[in-house]
Amino acid sequence: MRTAFISALALATISGTALAGDGAEKAKAHFAAIAAADMAKITADYSDNAVLQWVGGPLDGVYTGSPAIKDVWTKFTSAQGSLDVDVKDVREAFNPKGATVTADVVFKGKGPIPLRYVLVYRDGKLANEVWQINPPKN
Repeated sequence: MRTAFISALALATISGTALAGDGAEKAKAHFAAIAAADMAKITADYSDNAVLQWVGGPLDGVYTGSPAIKDVWTKFTSAQGSLDVDVKDVREAFNPKGATVTADVVFKGKGPIPLRYVLVYRDGKLANEVWQINPPKN
């Protein structure tokens, strides 16, 4: 019994290690796709029933499912076009069930769009996303 427990623990540790950095790299690629206004890349990683929480700004709302998420990104990229992006303080928490990535992101185009970003990946797919407008504090 003890050997089985140790084997299971070792497998969980190895699996967790395999996930290390995967979510953070996916998040960085997602931010780059948004900046490039590349709809195919923006929407490629979403699960079918993903949820996008857009908090603040003109697109504020909750978007559920791939079609709704694609529609909101189409509106955003049509209005903004290509942007520069600055990504800081990327942090990832992971285990065999998935990964959560947080980051401070600023998209720059017509004006800066400062964000606190949270992405949750499950089974390698983007399951939940929070786009939180985060204006600088004075």
